[in-house]
Amino acid sequence: MAGPVVEIVKQTLDAIEHRNGNLNAFVKVMRDGALAEAEQLERKTEGAVELGPLHGVPIAVKDIIDVAGEVTGCGSLTRRGAAPAVHDAHVVAKLREAGAVIAGKTNTVEYALGGYGTNVTIGTPRNPWDLRTHRVPGGSSSGSGVAVGAGLVPAALGTDTGGSVRIPSALCGCVGLKTSIGFVGRTGVAPLSVRLDTVGPMARDVRTTATMLSVMIGPDPEDRSTGHDRHIRPQDVLDRLEDGVAGMRLGRLDDRELPLASDEVRADYRHALGMFEELGARVAVCKLPERLEGYQSAVGKIASLEGYGVYKELVDNPHSGLAEPVRQRMLAGKGITAAQIEELDARRRRDLGAVQSIFEGFDAIVLPTVPFPAMPVVEVDETTAPYAAYTRWVNYLDVAGLAVPSALSKAGLPMSLQIVVRRFDDPLALRIGRAFEKARGEFPRPPA
Repeated sequence: MAGPVVEIVKQTLDAIEHRNGNLNAFVKVMRDGALAEAEQLERKTEGAVELGPLHGVPIAVKDIIDVAGEVTGCGSLTRRGAAPAVHDAHVVAKLREAGAVIAGKTNTVEYALGGYGTNVTIGTPRNPWDLRTHRVPGGSSSGSGVAVGAGLVPAALGTDTGGSVRIPSALCGCVGLKTSIGFVGRTGVAPLSVRLDTVGPMARDVRTTATMLSVMIGPDPEDRSTGHDRHIRPQDVLDRLEDGVAGMRLGRLDDRELPLASDEVRADYRHALGMFEELGARVAVCKLPERLEGYQSAVGKIASLEGYGVYKELVDNPHSGLAEPVRQRMLAGKGITAAQIEELDARRRRDLGAVQSIFEGFDAIVLPTVPFPAMPVVEVDETTAPYAAYTRWVNYLDVAGLAVPSALSKAGLPMSLQIVVRRFDDPLALRIGRAFEKARGEFPRPPA
C-alpha cells in the first residue's frame, strides 16, 4: 500500500493527465520521475531524517527553467531537437533539497516575452475560470498560472521580467511573487533580460508562496546578482508572516493614475483599501515620479533590446520557427541604437536612485495587479500589452511585488491586488498579503 507522499503525488499526476488535455497547462508530465522522487521521500518519512519544509509537495516548473534530463522547450518550436538539460536550475535544485517533487514542465509564452499568455505555435493554455469561452491565462508564466489556478498542483515556478508571474496569478486566481532581483539565483533559466529577469513562486495561498521563497533564496555561485551582503535567512521569510498590518503606512494610487482600469477593478481596489484600514493600517495617496505608461514603455524597450541580443539568430531568420508575434516584439530591439541604450541605462540609474523617495512615508504601495479580468483569446491584439500596465514599473524600479486574489468579477473571473515593497522587503509583501488573505476569507475554486 502506497504511503501518503506517494499517494498525494499519484493523485496529482492523475489529475494532471485527466484534465491537461483541456487546459494545456503542462507540456511535459514527469510521471515516472515524480513517483520515484515520492518513493524516496516516503522512505525518509519512515526514518529519523529531518524532513524539508516542502516535503512531498508537487511543484510545476515553467518550461524556460532547466530540469535535469528534460529538454527546456521555452514554448518554442525552435527548441525541438535540443539536448536535455544536464543539471537542474539552481532554484529547482533548492526546491528538491527542501523535499519538493517536480511534477512536470508548464507551458509558456515563447521565450517568455508576452503578457497575454498566448502561444500561437504550441497552443495557448485555457484560463480555468471559464468553461465556455477560451480566455487568456496571462503570461508569460501561463501554464504555471493555469496549473495552480485550476488546482492541478499546489505550487509552481514562474519568471517575471515585466509581470510574468503576477499577471497569470491575477488572471488565474492564485498568489504570485515577483522577487527582488538578487534574491533568487537565475542559473539554468533561459534569459530574456539580465537587467530585469527574476524567478518567483506561484501558489494557492500566501503561506505556501512564502515557504517556497524561504527555500529558494540565497547565493547562486553562477549568478552575480546574488553576490550582495543582504542575505535573508529562511526563517526571516516566515517568522512574522502572521503579524498583520496594524500601524503600517500603505500608499495608494489616485484613480487618475490607473489607466485602463474597469469599473469593477476600481471598486474592488477601493474595497481592498477599506479592508486594510479596518485591519489597522493607514492608507494615503502615493504619487509615483512618472506615470505608469512611461515605465511600461521603458521596460518594453529593455526587454526587446536584450531579447534580440540573446536570440538574434532566430529573430533575424523569418523561417527559424519563432512565432511571428514574439519575433516582431524582439525585432523592435534591433533598431535601438547605442546612444539610445546609453540613454535608457542613464535614465534608469537616475530612477533607481529615486526609489527611496517613492516609498518615503510608506511601508508598501498597493494597487490592482491588472486593469481588468481575463479577456477572450479572440480579442487579443498582440501589438499591445494592457495586462502589463500596472506591473512593469515594479521590474523597472527593481522592487518586489506580490499578487493576491481579491474577489471575483460579476462574470465570475478573478481580480487581484498587488502589494509593492522596496527591494529585499519581499517578506514584508508576504506579511501584508497574508493579512489581506485572512481578512478576505477563502477564495473560490474555479469551475474547471
